[in-house]
Amino acid sequence: MKLKLFAAGLLASLPLFAAATARAQDINGAGATFPNPIYSRWFSEYSQQHGGIKINYQPIGSGGGIRQVTEGTVDFGASDGPMSDQQLQASKIKIVHIPTVLGAVVPTYNLPGVNAELKFSQDALAGIYLGKITKWNDPYIARENPGINLPDKQILVVHRSDGSGTTYIFTDWLSKVSPEWNGKVGKNTSVSWPVGVGQKGNEGVAGMVRQAPYSIGYVELIYAEANHMQFGLVRNHDGKFIKASTSGVTAAAAADARNIPPDYRVSITDAPGADSYPISSFTWLLIPNPAKDPAKGKIIVDFLNWMLEHGESEAASMTYAPLPKAVADRVHQTISQLH
Repeated sequence: MKLKLFAAGLLASLPLFAAATARAQDINGAGATFPNPIYSRWFSEYSQQHGGIKINYQPIGSGGGIRQVTEGTVDFGASDGPMSDQQLQASKIKIVHIPTVLGAVVPTYNLPGVNAELKFSQDALAGIYLGKITKWNDPYIARENPGINLPDKQILVVHRSDGSGTTYIFTDWLSKVSPEWNGKVGKNTSVSWPVGVGQKGNEGVAGMVRQAPYSIGYVELIYAEANHMQFGLVRNHDGKFIKASTSGVTAAAAADARNIPPDYRVSITDAPGADSYPISSFTWLLIPNPAKDPAKGKIIVDFLNWMLEHGESEAASMTYAPLPKAVADRVHQTISQLH
């Protein structure tokens, strides 16, 4: 009798055990450092609200995220540069781009004795990264910054050493505004830099610029803000110098909103409009479809809907711009087709 009661109790508990096991899931992702601050917040909040689910994310750079998701070693990837046609064709699995937020890449610098915000033209930034402008008091910089006592010091150029979506955004913009850059270097998550020293991740570039006097680098806006670093205004498509902000990024997205293709792979750098910040971009989660593990796939779909309904409202407080409503509505429809 006791054995029968034990067996009956065990059978009764199996559905509860199975449900608990189903809920206990580790979801693994890797990729861009650009959105890592907001992703870390979202993944933590979602896990707290959904017991037993943990979303692990490694900010290894967009190139690494693309590589790992296409090889099937993670449940999702992340990139600030959309995958190319060649990468999508070479992938072992079908990948869907899901835009999450928008951000800005800023030129940050360490210039002892200069507290003013510098203005950078397209020619100045292209010239610095091409190695043609080598000193801070070069006429290309000085003429846009009258009244500022620029030092006669060598510029230490800092760039990313890893495969980077931030690099993709920066070089995408340079390729649009500088024919010489486009012809000699081009755009990619990794390029052959004419000059400079490499650092890993937005954190690495920010750290190097903070430590090295007379240096310049490019980082996502939140890294400059969080580290209390100076960053310059950039001349936009309409000829106006703009300081990076969520409103400037939103203006850039709005200018190109009608041109966003069905797969969301779009560039909004050098967008028209007086208020558009020129080095702006969407960032994407790279979602395998269908999911290798259906149970994890359902959790990822649920997270993506949570992101649109709850997470987007937190973007502006972290210096990201939320998706425009028209884009968010389209993304909802795309998410409903994932399986």
